[in-house]
Amino acid sequence: MTAALVMDTVNWDPSLSKLLNSLVESKADIPSCTDEEFGFLSELLQSKELNALVKVHNKVLHNIKDDKFYPMLSNAMDIDVDVLEVLATKTHVSQDCRELFQLLQRPHIQGLLCAHDAVAQKDYYPRLPDIPLEVDEDEETVKIVQLVKSNEPLSGDGVEPILGATIKTDEDTGKIVIARIMHGGAADRSGLIHVGDEVCEVNGISVEGKTPNCVLKILQNSEGTITFKIVPADSKGGMRESKVRVRAHFSYKAAEDPHTPCKEAGLDFSKGDVLHIVSQDDIYWWQARREGDRNMRAGLIPSRALQERRIIVERQQKEKTDEDTISLCSVPVPLPALCPRPSNSLHDSPTKCNLQGIKTKKIMYDAAENDDFDREEIPTYEEVAKLYPRPGLYRPVVLIGPPGVGRNELKRRIMASDPDKYKTPVPYTSRPPRLGEVNGKEYHFTSRERMEEDIQAGKFIEYGEYKGNLYGTNTESVSSLVDAGYVCLLNPHYQALKMLRSQKLKPYVIYIKPPRFEILKETRNEARARSTFDENNSRGFTDVEFNEILHSAARIEFLYSHLFDEVIVNADLSMAFEQLVNAIQRVETDPLWVPASWVQ
Repeated sequence: MTAALVMDTVNWDPSLSKLLNSLVESKADIPSCTDEEFGFLSELLQSKELNALVKVHNKVLHNIKDDKFYPMLSNAMDIDVDVLEVLATKTHVSQDCRELFQLLQRPHIQGLLCAHDAVAQKDYYPRLPDIPLEVDEDEETVKIVQLVKSNEPLSGDGVEPILGATIKTDEDTGKIVIARIMHGGAADRSGLIHVGDEVCEVNGISVEGKTPNCVLKILQNSEGTITFKIVPADSKGGMRESKVRVRAHFSYKAAEDPHTPCKEAGLDFSKGDVLHIVSQDDIYWWQARREGDRNMRAGLIPSRALQERRIIVERQQKEKTDEDTISLCSVPVPLPALCPRPSNSLHDSPTKCNLQGIKTKKIMYDAAENDDFDREEIPTYEEVAKLYPRPGLYRPVVLIGPPGVGRNELKRRIMASDPDKYKTPVPYTSRPPRLGEVNGKEYHFTSRERMEEDIQAGKFIEYGEYKGNLYGTNTESVSSLVDAGYVCLLNPHYQALKMLRSQKLKPYVIYIKPPRFEILKETRNEARARSTFDENNSRGFTDVEFNEILHSAARIEFLYSHLFDEVIVNADLSMAFEQLVNAIQRVETDPLWVPASWVQ
């Protein structure tokens, strides 16, 4: 049976059948056509998918007018009334007439006919009544605006009464004015109401001398369309939507905020959410949407300046009530920190931190830590942008966590899984090489003077001193691994984040978090883990050391959680390892949010 006959038996498209026949007949005349190529074309021409596409194409091209439905009439309800009048005179004659008479009077049938007429007449939207034309000659220039009331929630003073607009009492004139237009709301989309417009009347009721709450009651008692008499503001700057995206470093619930101008207009979000800031016109309340949210209307969130002020007050109160708690406000914040930031610059300025203590291999470097600067930071919002992965150029992966949480073991397992892919930088030291050590393998050996110069020049991510010798990790050693196409793995001291988190390195920071005390103790004892607090690793952890791990973890989270890209709880080592592998794969393949300065 030929291919053409196969197609005919299943009623394939005639044009494809002819094309296949031509292909079969001309195969001998095409010496360059291989059996593989011929088979591919034959299967393609006989595929159900191609035949379906051709049929759809022909249908759209030739039969679009024939298949389009049009209503036969647009007054079905009027005809129903006429038929009922005729049947009313015949109900005593025929049982069929009585049944039809009763059927055509049923609410469902009449509702169906009314809906049919509305569609046929294209009567889809509410009809606005005629605009009243009577305006006193002595009045100011006014405009009449009519909007259809929606089901959006209403509330009290400073509220969003309808359609995404808030009102307030002008402090100078005592008039009711439009305070804010919510981006994406109906008022914004209509283009008829602007910030600063004075509201004179609502549905013919004067609002002179009334409070916003009184106006709210008028709106609550109104149905359908609402008519506003408005005195336009002198200037009506168009609302231009910002393109700024920020990552929130705190959680917010409008219903729990006693200072929000409108709880119903607020936007709730969680720490780590990416927000689209659409307006920063108000120095205290920004308008935003959650990134990817299909809801067009924006919501209110506290501005950076307002949130910073709140955190400062909270820290000052906490410092006064509990002197044993970590000092949260050791240095007064300068006045400019309370001022709103420019709308085109949301990201925090990068800072540098000289590290005073690190842990490499089995040595804890003996030096004092200083977190005073980090305590002064007030993380609120950080401007972010999407960073797309670059083939063969991988972002460094940084493991942060308290000593004893298991970062070294996780890093060791990752590197052992693919030694040709994962590398860690070779540290520098000022001590002389020992017998058998090779420069560039165990350490890069250099002089103390050279290391001190490079440290002062900011070339070291972290450094410390042990028994009179300097040790540290040079920034260039990380960059060289990245440029060579390796995934660079780092597990530095947490204070090194200040140097690592830069536009040049673009690291992905993963915080390895310990589980609660009971699980931490149980899992480490079952695995017979050796204490990292013991320089010789000759014993297990004590309860005091477990508590120290948890205390250190809480301190790291408090100071640096706004710098973490991901958190992995190391309760079970195999599960934590799997999560770490998945995280690294996402970094290699998925576009991720990073500080906006990294992609500029």
